[in-house]
Amino acid sequence: MNIAALWALITKDARLYFANRLFALVTVLGLVAYIAIYFLLPATVDETLRLGLVIPELPPALAEALTDDAVQIERFTDAAALRAAVASGEVTVGIAFPADLFDQIRQGARPTVELFLAPEVPPDFVSVYEAAARELSFNLVGQELPVVISEEILGPDMAGAQIAPRQRMLPLFAVLVLMVECLGLASLIAAEVEQGTIRALLVTPLSLRGLFVAKTLFGSLFAFVQAVLLLAVTGGLVREPLLNLTALFIGSVLMTGTAFLIASLGRDLMSVMGWGMLALLIMALPTFTVLLPGLAADWVQFIPTHYLVDTIYRSLNFGAGWSEVGGNLLPLTVSALLFLALGMAILQRRFV
Repeated sequence: MNIAALWALITKDARLYFANRLFALVTVLGLVAYIAIYFLLPATVDETLRLGLVIPELPPALAEALTDDAVQIERFTDAAALRAAVASGEVTVGIAFPADLFDQIRQGARPTVELFLAPEVPPDFVSVYEAAARELSFNLVGQELPVVISEEILGPDMAGAQIAPRQRMLPLFAVLVLMVECLGLASLIAAEVEQGTIRALLVTPLSLRGLFVAKTLFGSLFAFVQAVLLLAVTGGLVREPLLNLTALFIGSVLMTGTAFLIASLGRDLMSVMGWGMLALLIMALPTFTVLLPGLAADWVQFIPTHYLVDTIYRSLNFGAGWSEVGGNLLPLTVSALLFLALGMAILQRRFV
């Protein structure tokens, strides 16, 4: 297939894409909206300490701290409720005393005080909160207690500074940009199949392989350019630009393969949109583990976009380089090629 024919197919797809007013509008306004929302989100973090307690009684000294704007204290009925609150981000630090604390002390036992920490708590502060738990123990009975501090970090321990909301949202915006183009390409293919355009093209000397190459280039480059523009405007290319550009390009190919799969499953535009929204929800799931670290689970790693989100998030916010997150590119590439090959194979069965 010559370059002129390939370019003609790409320009044709571009014209057809923007001829669809819905996707043309969503593409332009969506990109502008993501950038606008990014700059409207807070650029700094809330330094207020949200402390959760499971405690038999509140010492007077601690009650005075309730008037301090820098500390917000909330009491919970049991350790399970406190654990859930820390995991969900409702409180940052939780200290749980056993309900039978005084009974254990009278019996000469060493009570265990559970210390729950959110994943964004810096490691240097762990010893501070352990000391605070011991001080609380002292205030409860007026003497130092032989308590055992059981420390537990709920969620992945991402040691480092707290992350501003806009930086947490950036990976989600990047995935959404790619997914919008995925839906657009899938709808374009479905419309061409429904209207018989593709079969008409295959009557010409154009091969099916050339058709797939053209659509892969159009879908991947179109999505890639928009994602790069998003990161460039928001400062996402300041750190590790080559790593992030590589991850975005592979992610664009992944979304193109996803578009092929969606187009092969859908029989008309409405069914394509239905399958596309389902795919969008699944592919966006790894971004929520960034927004809410307590939701992180091992099964998220089976979603290919996990490796894209993890690479962008850690490189932008923690300065991770090729040695730390470069390994994500291998499963991301394998997934992209697998989706692309599978989508092409299923579509080919529909055309031939």
